[in-house]
Amino acid sequence: MASPGRRDLPFAYRAVVAILRPILMVLTKRDWHGAENLPKTGGFVATPNHLSYTDPIVFAHFMVDNGRPPFYLGKEGVFRAPVLGAILRGAQQIPVYRNTGQAADAFRAAVAAVNEGKAVGVYPEGTLTRDPDLWPMTGKTGAARIALATKCPVIPVAQWGPEKLLAPYSKKIGFLSRKTMHVTAGPPVDLSDLYDKPITAALLREATSRIMDAITAQLEEIRGEKAPAERFDPRKAGVAETGNFRKQARGQQEAS
Repeated sequence: MASPGRRDLPFAYRAVVAILRPILMVLTKRDWHGAENLPKTGGFVATPNHLSYTDPIVFAHFMVDNGRPPFYLGKEGVFRAPVLGAILRGAQQIPVYRNTGQAADAFRAAVAAVNEGKAVGVYPEGTLTRDPDLWPMTGKTGAARIALATKCPVIPVAQWGPEKLLAPYSKKIGFLSRKTMHVTAGPPVDLSDLYDKPITAALLREATSRIMDAITAQLEEIRGEKAPAERFDPRKAGVAETGNFRKQARGQQEAS
């Protein structure tokens, strides 16, 4: 299946690229590596870490400029926003209905997109990292499910720099000086030994762990330091897995 290039993108997608790319070229610097690891043709899953509300734009900039514009799995609430939702729907992005029976629809749509030759962007953490130092935390199994169903390549992508444009859950934009956006795509995660096995919780955990390990290894290279030996787990830490966990924690403290 041929892979969609920029000219083949929906009009809404091309319009967003035409508006945002020149702005990013002016306001940010780019330190990009690993583009050779992005498949030139065919569908695949790209799995970036999530540390800022601005990193989807940075990740998309990297992918578009390297010939593989991403189609995102994104939380359904964003698709209901008056303007942004219309743009996302027009750009053929894929809504995720978390914790509902409609989550299977997102999985089927993502599998179909891969089979159509598209690059599907999946944040395996599912939300902004809760790790205090912004290391990747434990992942959800969505990316692994898609990869095992399609046997497509999984490309781990690490980002560092978007958090300087907008820190997690902050409203303060950091565009006063040009910040460098570091993005590195790693080699495909080897899941071949897991193909054609019964899809069990243990199998999905193993595949997801490999994906998160690969993302973390790429981020360690960018940051020049080692991640914690144990990956942050919101459940073990008693931290909310969705929403602004810092605001929720403050509310609980005030109520106690």
